[in-house]
Amino acid sequence: MSTWIITGAATGLGRLLAEHVLAEGHRVAAAALDVDPLRDLAGRYPDTLLPVTADVTDADARARLVEATRQQFGRIDVLVNNAGIDFIGAVEEQDEADYRAVFEVNFFAAVGMMRAVLPTLREQRGGTIVNVSSMDGIASLPVNGYYSASKFALEGITDALAGEVAHLGITTLLVEPGSIRTGIIGRTRVSGARIADYEPAVRPFLDAVALPDAATLLFPGDAAASAAAVYAEVTAPHPRRRLILGSDALANVARAVDLLQEDVAANASTAGNVDYPV
Repeated sequence: MSTWIITGAATGLGRLLAEHVLAEGHRVAAAALDVDPLRDLAGRYPDTLLPVTADVTDADARARLVEATRQQFGRIDVLVNNAGIDFIGAVEEQDEADYRAVFEVNFFAAVGMMRAVLPTLREQRGGTIVNVSSMDGIASLPVNGYYSASKFALEGITDALAGEVAHLGITTLLVEPGSIRTGIIGRTRVSGARIADYEPAVRPFLDAVALPDAATLLFPGDAAASAAAVYAEVTAPHPRRRLILGSDALANVARAVDLLQEDVAANASTAGNVDYPV
Protein backbone atom coordinates (compact mmCIF):
# COMPACT_ATOMS: atom_id res chain seq x y z
CA MET A 1 0.00 0.00 0.00
CA SER A 2 1.56 3.27 -1.12
CA THR A 3 0.70 6.86 -0.20
CA TRP A 4 -0.07 9.46 -2.85
CA ILE A 5 -0.46 13.23 -2.63
CA ILE A 6 -2.59 14.53 -5.50
CA THR A 7 -3.17 18.26 -5.94
CA GLY A 8 -6.16 19.62 -7.82
CA ALA A 9 -7.95 16.47 -6.70
CA ALA A 10 -11.53 17.71 -6.48
CA THR A 11 -12.27 17.69 -10.20
CA GLY A 12 -11.07 16.43 -13.56
CA LEU A 13 -8.03 14.23 -13.94
CA GLY A 14 -7.00 14.69 -10.32
CA ARG A 15 -10.32 13.45 -8.99
CA LEU A 16 -10.38 10.46 -11.33
CA LEU A 17 -6.78 9.57 -10.52
CA ALA A 18 -7.49 9.75 -6.78
CA GLU A 19 -10.47 7.47 -7.24
CA HIS A 20 -8.43 5.00 -9.30
CA VAL A 21 -5.56 4.93 -6.81
CA LEU A 22 -7.98 4.34 -3.92
CA ALA A 23 -9.74 1.55 -5.83
CA GLU A 24 -6.37 -0.12 -6.31
CA GLY A 25 -5.93 -0.27 -2.55
CA HIS A 26 -3.62 2.66 -1.90
CA ARG A 27 -3.86 5.79 0.26
CA VAL A 28 -4.43 9.31 -1.04
CA ALA A 29 -4.05 12.77 0.43
CA ALA A 30 -6.34 14.68 -1.92
CA ALA A 31 -5.66 18.42 -1.94
CA ALA A 32 -7.99 21.06 -3.34
CA LEU A 33 -9.24 24.56 -2.64
CA ASP A 34 -12.64 23.02 -1.95
CA VAL A 35 -12.76 19.40 -0.82
CA ASP A 36 -16.57 19.22 -0.64
CA PRO A 37 -16.74 17.37 -4.01
CA LEU A 38 -14.65 14.63 -2.37
CA ARG A 39 -17.24 13.91 0.29
CA ASP A 40 -18.56 10.84 -1.52
CA LEU A 41 -15.05 9.40 -1.90
CA ALA A 42 -14.37 10.02 1.77
CA GLY A 43 -17.48 8.03 2.59
CA ARG A 44 -16.34 5.11 0.46
CA TYR A 45 -12.70 5.20 1.60
CA PRO A 46 -12.76 6.56 5.17
CA ASP A 47 -9.45 4.95 6.15
CA THR A 48 -7.42 5.61 3.03
CA LEU A 49 -8.55 9.05 1.80
CA LEU A 50 -7.38 12.23 3.50
CA PRO A 51 -9.09 15.30 1.99
CA VAL A 52 -6.98 18.40 2.63
CA THR A 53 -8.14 21.94 1.93
CA ALA A 54 -5.04 23.60 0.51
CA ASP A 55 -4.11 26.51 -1.73
CA VAL A 56 -0.94 25.11 -3.26
CA THR A 57 0.30 28.61 -4.10
CA ASP A 58 0.71 29.19 -0.34
CA ALA A 59 3.92 27.86 1.22
CA ASP A 60 2.36 27.31 4.63
CA ALA A 61 -0.52 25.38 3.07
CA ARG A 62 1.93 23.16 1.20
CA ALA A 63 3.85 22.45 4.40
CA ARG A 64 0.64 21.59 6.25
CA LEU A 65 -0.42 19.26 3.44
CA VAL A 66 2.86 17.34 3.56
CA GLU A 67 2.86 17.16 7.35
CA ALA A 68 -0.77 16.04 7.49
CA THR A 69 0.01 13.27 5.01
CA ARG A 70 3.02 12.09 7.02
CA GLN A 71 1.05 12.19 10.26
CA GLN A 72 -1.90 10.28 8.81
CA PHE A 73 -0.12 7.70 6.68
CA GLY A 74 3.49 7.66 7.87
CA ARG A 75 5.15 8.16 4.49
CA ILE A 76 4.83 9.68 1.03
CA ASP A 77 5.46 7.58 -2.05
CA VAL A 78 4.02 9.59 -4.92
CA LEU A 79 3.44 13.30 -5.46
CA VAL A 80 1.18 14.23 -8.35
CA ASN A 81 1.32 17.92 -9.22
CA ASN A 82 -1.99 18.14 -11.04
CA ALA A 83 -3.38 21.54 -9.99
CA GLY A 84 -3.49 23.94 -12.91
CA ILE A 85 -5.26 26.93 -14.41
CA ASP A 86 -5.44 28.47 -17.87
CA PHE A 87 -6.34 31.78 -19.49
CA ILE A 88 -6.57 32.28 -23.23
CA GLY A 89 -5.71 35.26 -25.38
CA ALA A 90 -2.81 36.59 -27.40
CA VAL A 91 0.44 37.34 -25.60
CA GLU A 92 -0.05 41.09 -25.83
CA GLU A 93 -3.71 40.89 -24.84
CA GLN A 94 -3.65 38.96 -21.59
CA ASP A 95 -3.71 40.80 -18.26
CA GLU A 96 -0.53 40.60 -16.22
CA ALA A 97 -2.39 39.46 -13.11
CA ASP A 98 -3.80 36.52 -15.05
CA TYR A 99 -0.59 35.28 -16.65
CA ARG A 100 1.26 35.64 -13.37
CA ALA A 101 -1.45 33.54 -11.72
CA VAL A 102 -0.93 30.87 -14.38
CA PHE A 103 2.74 30.63 -13.43
CA GLU A 104 2.00 30.72 -9.71
CA VAL A 105 -0.26 27.67 -9.97
CA ASN A 106 1.21 25.72 -12.88
CA PHE A 107 4.89 26.24 -12.12
CA PHE A 108 5.79 27.82 -8.78
CA ALA A 109 3.23 25.85 -6.76
CA ALA A 110 4.44 22.62 -8.38
CA VAL A 111 8.04 23.55 -7.57
CA GLY A 112 7.01 24.31 -4.00
CA MET A 113 5.31 20.93 -3.65
CA MET A 114 8.38 19.15 -5.04
CA ARG A 115 10.65 20.93 -2.57
CA ALA A 116 8.23 20.15 0.26
CA VAL A 117 8.19 16.38 -0.34
CA LEU A 118 11.82 15.88 -1.37
CA PRO A 119 13.19 15.70 2.21
CA THR A 120 10.80 12.81 2.88
CA LEU A 121 11.63 11.06 -0.38
CA ARG A 122 15.36 11.48 0.25
CA GLU A 123 14.98 10.06 3.75
CA GLN A 124 13.09 7.08 2.34
CA ARG A 125 15.53 6.73 -0.56
CA GLY A 126 12.61 6.35 -2.92
CA GLY A 127 9.47 7.82 -4.36
CA THR A 128 8.01 9.30 -7.52
CA ILE A 129 7.22 12.87 -8.53
CA VAL A 130 4.60 13.15 -11.26
CA ASN A 131 4.24 16.54 -12.93
CA VAL A 132 1.16 16.92 -15.09
CA SER A 133 2.36 19.01 -18.01
CA SER A 134 0.56 19.16 -21.36
CA MET A 135 1.14 18.63 -25.03
CA ASP A 136 1.40 22.46 -24.93
CA GLY A 137 4.51 22.03 -22.80
CA ILE A 138 6.32 20.86 -25.93
CA ALA A 139 4.09 22.11 -28.76
CA SER A 140 3.27 25.72 -27.94
CA LEU A 141 0.15 27.08 -29.61
CA PRO A 142 -1.08 30.61 -30.36
CA VAL A 143 -3.70 32.05 -27.98
CA ASN A 144 -2.38 29.88 -25.14
CA GLY A 145 1.16 31.19 -24.85
CA TYR A 146 1.37 31.75 -21.12
CA TYR A 147 -0.11 28.37 -20.28
CA SER A 148 2.34 26.78 -22.71
CA ALA A 149 5.22 28.74 -21.20
CA SER A 150 4.31 27.60 -17.68
CA LYS A 151 4.32 23.98 -18.86
CA PHE A 152 7.60 24.45 -20.76
CA ALA A 153 9.08 25.65 -17.46
CA LEU A 154 7.65 22.64 -15.63
CA GLU A 155 9.18 20.32 -18.22
CA GLY A 156 12.57 21.96 -17.88
CA ILE A 157 12.76 21.78 -14.11
CA THR A 158 11.48 18.19 -14.10
CA ASP A 159 14.24 17.09 -16.47
CA ALA A 160 16.82 18.82 -14.27
CA LEU A 161 15.41 17.26 -11.10
CA ALA A 162 15.44 13.80 -12.68
CA GLY A 163 19.21 14.02 -13.02
CA GLU A 164 19.62 15.24 -9.45
CA VAL A 165 17.61 12.55 -7.67
CA ALA A 166 18.03 9.38 -9.71
CA HIS A 167 20.89 8.11 -7.51
CA LEU A 168 18.59 8.52 -4.48
CA GLY A 169 16.03 6.09 -5.87
CA ILE A 170 13.60 8.91 -6.72
CA THR A 171 12.00 8.96 -10.16
CA THR A 172 10.13 11.63 -12.08
CA LEU A 173 7.37 11.38 -14.65
CA LEU A 174 6.10 14.08 -16.99
CA VAL A 175 2.51 13.52 -18.09
CA GLU A 176 1.65 15.25 -21.36
CA PRO A 177 -2.10 15.04 -21.94
CA GLY A 178 -3.81 16.23 -25.05
CA SER A 179 -7.33 17.62 -25.02
CA ILE A 180 -8.99 15.46 -22.39
CA ARG A 181 -12.58 15.87 -21.22
CA THR A 182 -11.89 17.02 -17.68
CA GLY A 183 -14.28 19.97 -17.68
CA ILE A 184 -11.44 22.44 -18.04
CA ILE A 185 -13.21 24.18 -20.90
CA GLY A 186 -15.78 25.43 -18.42
CA ARG A 187 -13.08 26.77 -16.10
CA THR A 188 -10.96 28.51 -18.75
CA ARG A 189 -11.52 32.25 -19.23
CA VAL A 190 -10.45 34.78 -21.81
CA SER A 191 -7.97 37.29 -20.41
CA GLY A 192 -7.61 40.93 -21.40
CA ALA A 193 -9.20 43.07 -24.09
CA ARG A 194 -9.24 41.99 -27.71
CA ILE A 195 -6.80 43.70 -30.09
CA ALA A 196 -8.05 43.80 -33.68
CA ASP A 197 -4.66 42.99 -35.23
CA TYR A 198 -4.71 39.56 -33.55
CA GLU A 199 -8.20 38.57 -34.67
CA PRO A 200 -7.00 36.28 -37.51
CA ALA A 201 -5.04 34.23 -34.98
CA VAL A 202 -7.34 34.49 -31.95
CA ARG A 203 -10.87 34.49 -33.34
CA PRO A 204 -10.97 30.95 -34.80
CA PHE A 205 -9.90 29.53 -31.44
CA LEU A 206 -12.40 31.61 -29.47
CA ASP A 207 -15.21 30.72 -31.86
CA ALA A 208 -14.41 27.02 -31.58
CA VAL A 209 -14.35 27.14 -27.79
CA ALA A 210 -17.72 28.92 -27.77
CA LEU A 211 -19.49 26.19 -29.76
CA PRO A 212 -22.25 24.40 -27.79
CA ASP A 213 -20.59 21.02 -28.34
CA ALA A 214 -17.01 22.28 -27.94
CA ALA A 215 -16.42 20.00 -24.97
CA THR A 216 -16.97 17.03 -27.27
CA LEU A 217 -15.54 18.32 -30.54
CA LEU A 218 -12.34 19.77 -29.14
CA PHE A 219 -11.64 17.19 -26.44
CA PRO A 220 -11.28 13.65 -27.80
CA GLY A 221 -9.47 12.26 -24.76
CA ASP A 222 -11.11 10.06 -22.12
CA ALA A 223 -10.26 11.35 -18.63
CA ALA A 224 -10.92 8.06 -16.82
CA ALA A 225 -8.71 6.14 -19.25
CA SER A 226 -6.04 8.81 -18.82
CA ALA A 227 -6.13 8.45 -15.03
CA ALA A 228 -5.74 4.69 -15.37
CA ALA A 229 -2.78 5.20 -17.73
CA VAL A 230 -1.04 7.51 -15.25
CA TYR A 231 -1.48 4.97 -12.46
CA ALA A 232 -0.18 2.16 -14.67
CA GLU A 233 2.90 4.16 -15.62
CA VAL A 234 3.73 5.21 -12.06
CA THR A 235 3.48 1.61 -10.86
CA ALA A 236 5.32 0.09 -13.84
CA PRO A 237 8.67 -1.62 -13.14
CA HIS A 238 10.48 0.80 -15.45
CA PRO A 239 8.33 3.91 -16.04
CA ARG A 240 9.04 6.22 -18.94
CA ARG A 241 10.27 9.78 -18.44
CA ARG A 242 7.28 11.08 -20.39
CA LEU A 243 3.76 9.77 -20.77
CA ILE A 244 1.92 11.21 -23.79
CA LEU A 245 -1.85 10.84 -23.51
CA GLY A 246 -4.07 11.13 -26.57
CA SER A 247 -3.68 10.88 -30.31
CA ASP A 248 -3.83 14.68 -30.61
CA ALA A 249 -1.02 15.01 -28.08
CA LEU A 250 1.13 12.51 -29.96
CA ALA A 251 0.57 14.33 -33.26
CA ASN A 252 1.33 17.77 -31.81
CA VAL A 253 4.40 16.63 -29.91
CA ALA A 254 5.70 14.85 -33.02
CA ARG A 255 5.14 18.02 -35.05
CA ALA A 256 7.11 20.08 -32.51
CA VAL A 257 9.94 17.55 -32.50
CA ASP A 258 10.07 17.59 -36.31
CA LEU A 259 10.30 21.39 -36.32
CA LEU A 260 13.09 21.28 -33.74
CA GLN A 261 14.97 18.72 -35.80
CA GLU A 262 14.64 21.01 -38.82
CA ASP A 263 16.17 23.84 -36.78
CA VAL A 264 19.03 21.59 -35.66
CA ALA A 265 19.74 20.55 -39.23
CA ALA A 266 19.63 24.16 -40.45
CA ASN A 267 22.22 25.15 -37.83
CA ALA A 268 24.49 22.14 -38.19
CA SER A 269 27.00 23.91 -40.42
CA THR A 270 27.07 27.23 -38.55
CA ALA A 271 26.66 26.55 -34.82
CA GLY A 272 30.35 25.78 -34.35
CA ASN A 273 31.44 29.03 -36.01
CA VAL A 274 31.41 30.85 -32.68
CA ASP A 275 33.73 28.37 -30.91
CA TYR A 276 37.29 29.37 -30.13
CA PRO A 277 39.76 27.74 -32.56
CA VAL A 278 41.18 24.53 -31.20
